[in-house]
Amino acid sequence: MNLKDERYARFALVREMMEAVDVVARFDSGRMAQVAHQIKGVGRLLLTGEGSSRIFPAKNAIRKALTWGLDLQVVTEGSRQAAQYDLAKFAVFCASNSGRTKEVVLLAKKLYASGNPHCYGLCANQGTLLEEATAQAFVLTCGWEQAVAATKSVIEQALFYYSLLAHLAGRDPAADINDLADKIRATLTQSIDPELIQKAVRARTIYFAGYNDGVAEELTLKANEITRCKSDYLEGTYAVHGIEEIMDPHDIVLVVDPIEEEQQKFQDVLVKGVGLTVAAIADHPTPFSTIRVPAAGELTPILYLCAGWNLLVDIGLALGNDLDKPQRARKVGNELII
Repeated sequence: MNLKDERYARFALVREMMEAVDVVARFDSGRMAQVAHQIKGVGRLLLTGEGSSRIFPAKNAIRKALTWGLDLQVVTEGSRQAAQYDLAKFAVFCASNSGRTKEVVLLAKKLYASGNPHCYGLCANQGTLLEEATAQAFVLTCGWEQAVAATKSVIEQALFYYSLLAHLAGRDPAADINDLADKIRATLTQSIDPELIQKAVRARTIYFAGYNDGVAEELTLKANEITRCKSDYLEGTYAVHGIEEIMDPHDIVLVVDPIEEEQQKFQDVLVKGVGLTVAAIADHPTPFSTIRVPAAGELTPILYLCAGWNLLVDIGLALGNDLDKPQRARKVGNELII
């Protein structure tokens, strides 16, 4: 992507993706220290929300908590299903950029009415319904996004949860985030192989495979919104465990951070067996056509997400799409009106 090129710069989506650089550069990881202490005392944490406010921020946090061996149970669920659970012993973070998402606000209201003192809000606007329904609400600095597809807010939400867990783990989140902004800029502005873009444009389905940490799943959602192409998320090695039966040689599978021990299996089943294209997003060489990103330690998944955005923008432009306004998708999927 290149904001000096009008082909890109005329879209709010691209500008907001690039604004993620400044969001990260000014991010205050110390805001979460006090609430982290409160959550530590509870011992259980549910991260809820709908769509992009939950997929990557919450699942990335869960992977970190499990990898670090935190003495904290971290789970995620959509708000409607979470409302059916007994959450009396949970701290709950309700995320909604608009602060008006119906499912999220109603869950927060239910928790408030039940007397749960550990219901927190995370939104991108001041004075929202979600703020009114939670014990404490945190407002993101990224500001409201004009494009339907959420981007910079997803990064800030993910950093918020990451910093919260880092405080619990005794890590310094500021040190982890130190040079992330520059690496995001480099990732968003790198050129994507034109041949890869054209293969994706011609694909019947764009599949995203990889860890269950929200990256591939969130890119699947963004592919729907930005490219209007059919897309599917294949967790882990699901791509080589049955679905190959209905894949087409014109399809493409984008593997995020492919596991070394599984690469040959992908080659045998998908490249040789189906005859489709497998490409990768990684911070290291792979046997596939690879979009390389800088290494950023624990925060490299954020760069994988940004690399995927970069690719999807080029696919959307090649297809002649309005990147800001999908035909049916809405900015607030289900708004609570009172």
